Amino acid sequence: MPRKSAKLRLIALVLATLVSACAARPARLGGDPALRVLPSSELPAPDGADISAPGQTTFVGPNDKLVIDVYGMPDFSGREVQVDSEGQLAFPAAGRFEVFGKTPTEVGDLLAARLRAAYMRDPQVTVTLKESAGHTFTVEGQVTKPGIFPVPNHLSLLRAMAVSGGLTEYARVDDIVVFRTVRGQRLAALYNLRAIREGAYPDPAIYANDVVVVGDSSSRRLFKDVLQVAPLLMTPLVIAIDRLTN
Repeated sequence: MPRKSAKLRLIALVLATLVSACAARPARLGGDPALRVLPSSELPAPDGADISAPGQTTFVGPNDKLVIDVYGMPDFSGREVQVDSEGQLAFPAAGRFEVFGKTPTEVGDLLAARLRAAYMRDPQVTVTLKESAGHTFTVEGQVTKPGIFPVPNHLSLLRAMAVSGGLTEYARVDDIVVFRTVRGQRLAALYNLRAIREGAYPDPAIYANDVVVVGDSSSRRLFKDVLQVAPLLMTPLVIAIDRLTN
């Protein structure tokens, strides 16, 4: 009986701790005076000027067209090459290599290194993006594959999560932030992915240059830590706590 009583006290402590952790930190957003936080239903779409705004970093994507010049080597200069659908580039003496997500300058540096490895003496490479087949968006935080991705037609938040490999076990589904610049103003809105999945409100569109950040659930981390050190709990209780912390 004492052993059973101790186990029940442990279960009660775990439940109290996790409930407290879930309630301790509501999802918060803002604080930067240059950032305007809007309700999720009011985040406006960018216009053409926002998507191609001057000064923004340019990244190479699938099917982009590049112009490559190797100084002092006419046979290797003025070449127009196209990145393939997998984000790779083929060039004489350099072979085929990955360029997706790199800037034109980084592509030039990488190509120069490969030409140097092919015994070309001190190649000076310039890469210019002639034509972009599409723009990119960024996913950061608790997703399986954070990174920079091309923007296909009709991209939504749920599809953006799928493109980035889905959520990690520590993702907080009610803490998904979309950052966007519209007419020079930095904007942000907070989304609840579970509510979108359940059809409570529309799946919002994601545009070029958007940054999507998936928050971290400290309560789920605590839950896993407790399970690693505590005795085996009853399976239904484990499932209930797991749902509570998600």
